[in-house]
Amino acid sequence: MNRVYYGDNLDVLRSIDTGSISLIYIDPPFNTGKLQGRTQLRTVRSSSGDRTGFGGHRYETLRIATKSYADNFDDYLSFLEPRLLEAYRVLKSDGSLYFHIDYREVHYCKVLLDSIFGRESFLNEVIWAYDYGARTTRKWPPKHDNILLYAKSPDNYTFNVDAIERIPYMAPGLVGPEKAARGKLPTDTWWHTIVPTNGSEKTGYPTQKPIGIVKRIIQASSRPSDLVLDFFAGSGTTGVACHDLDRRFILVDNNEQALEVMARRFVVVSDIHWIGFDPRPFQDRVARQGILFDDALPVYDSVAAGEGGK
Repeated sequence: MNRVYYGDNLDVLRSIDTGSISLIYIDPPFNTGKLQGRTQLRTVRSSSGDRTGFGGHRYETLRIATKSYADNFDDYLSFLEPRLLEAYRVLKSDGSLYFHIDYREVHYCKVLLDSIFGRESFLNEVIWAYDYGARTTRKWPPKHDNILLYAKSPDNYTFNVDAIERIPYMAPGLVGPEKAARGKLPTDTWWHTIVPTNGSEKTGYPTQKPIGIVKRIIQASSRPSDLVLDFFAGSGTTGVACHDLDRRFILVDNNEQALEVMARRFVVVSDIHWIGFDPRPFQDRVARQGILFDDALPVYDSVAAGEGGK
């Protein structure tokens, strides 16, 4: 059965059997030093509203909820190290770790991961590039995240090249109709939009990542029925992707708001064992409203085309 834990991920990691996990994907706090938050708004028609819309109708903007967490650690690497040591222990001999971070800490995190997995176990630095949001005029606007890929054994790891969803050629007329119809393999640079602001995938959780990114990782580096672990689970996107792709999952988070989001998101998924958290009040509320949090499961997303590849 799939499991969702509410608690300290280090304690949970220490309880997981050695060599039992096929794939780990984690998106830890980026140590930005800020309070990460997102406010959900809804616009409703109101005669006393502060906005005028189509046809001259007046509208009022309502604040529904705010979700946030503090992204600040005095010693970030000391926080990560014991968790990454446990991650190495619980991985199977042919297992892999995807470590999602940004430009602020990636160089320090790679040195730490090299010391745990060995430099020879480093396979890739994947660049997830997007083009959305404000642009600073004081430096080159940062519009990418970094995903470090490590194999527990550099000579024995899962990589299902034939299972990876191909992407369109940028100039299909240059490669011929057969190759154009098949598409090309993604490279280590992935162009993909962030979670659409008004899309059904949106949960309102501050650090939610697109399901298309996580699905690509799971397709490439695990097999059906494999057990996948995400111990910084946030809004539960890893679990949704695993559900869609017939993988089992373990999710861990110590933010109650994250568990509330996951409870609503998994309202139609019955084979989950919740540890330390009761999802029923939040799932009952969704049921009474007669809608699903993500419209429906499974949730599908397509990965945008990138440059290069074959």
